Amino acid sequence: MNSKNTRPIILASTSPRRSQLLSCLELSFTVIASHADEQVPESFTPEQVVHELSSRKAESVYTSLKSMHSDAVIIGSDTIVVRDGTILGKPQDVEEAANMLTSLQGRSHQVWTGVTCLDGSTGEKHIAHCVTTVTMKSLSESEIQAYASSKEGLDKAGGYGIQGLGASIVTGIEGCYFNVVGLPLSLLSDMLKKYNIHVLA
Repeated sequence: MNSKNTRPIILASTSPRRSQLLSCLELSFTVIASHADEQVPESFTPEQVVHELSSRKAESVYTSLKSMHSDAVIIGSDTIVVRDGTILGKPQDVEEAANMLTSLQGRSHQVWTGVTCLDGSTGEKHIAHCVTTVTMKSLSESEIQAYASSKEGLDKAGGYGIQGLGASIVTGIEGCYFNVVGLPLSLLSDMLKKYNIHVLA
């Protein structure tokens, strides 16, 4: 185990992007899939949504490990795209992805990511979030269809990813880039200090 870790770390997500990002902090961790229900009331604000869902994901893994009395720090995370107060989730198909891109192109929107760190030994949670403003270039109908048809954005909130092919349709961001990918690393590193895990040991 890396000497930075004073306790085991569990990432409650099978997202390859989040695993890659967490690896950037040079911490040892284990991935365990979360099977949390992701339905929330329509009245929830963006903050409530990302706090609730990141918490549920961490709690789902915590419950599965409870009988093992694990002292791990469990990390749950959830990302949404917000346009004019409307929350955009993951598109169901290429057509819905194209519709989302049409509504986002030529303007700015916000990406919210909630992060929950749950103490496996006590069940105590620390929840925070990060917001980044993303500006997307104006796109032609053929460009929208081409990107949507690539299917790169089908597993991503808002129907696009800032990395990969999606880098060609974003003109700028204000805030944390890693937040847009799915895990705000600076925020997370500060949260982990509460568990005596120091990235810059």
